[in-house]
Amino acid sequence: MLTNKLIIIAISVWLGACGYHLRGAVDLPEGLKSAYLEGASVPLREQFRVALRAASGQLTNTPDGAGVVIRIFAEQASQRVLSLSARGRSNELELYYRVEYELLGTDQTLLAARQPLEIKREYFNNQEDIIAKANEETVIRGEMYQQAVRAIIDRARIVLAANPK
Repeated sequence: MLTNKLIIIAISVWLGACGYHLRGAVDLPEGLKSAYLEGASVPLREQFRVALRAASGQLTNTPDGAGVVIRIFAEQASQRVLSLSARGRSNELELYYRVEYELLGTDQTLLAARQPLEIKREYFNNQEDIIAKANEETVIRGEMYQQAVRAIIDRARIVLAANPK
């Protein structure tokens, strides 16, 4: 019994020392603890809410009091057929997501100019398992939104670190 406890403690210390942290957990600078998202789609907004909540931050309903304002200009989600089967059905698809955003400070000062972010994913579309493939596409799109949120948060962290107030 004592040996098991010592092993668990040793593994915990080792994981803590190697820099392990839960997926999605990020250290947010003080300016990013509260953020306002302007002009985003519902899926992107929800992924921001989840990401900030996981890092002890919050997505505010108004720009007042937000440490950073993330202004979304354009979002585009599409798909493209990469290959067809002998019957003319799509075998392989490419999912595409593009968003343009800029970062503003608390007093509406420009922190980062408007910039695009593009994410592409490919997946095999098995025609014999249509329901599962529709579900797979939904999961992949969710992961694309998560990746976009992580990229925007990382950019905001860099910008806030370079412009401390």
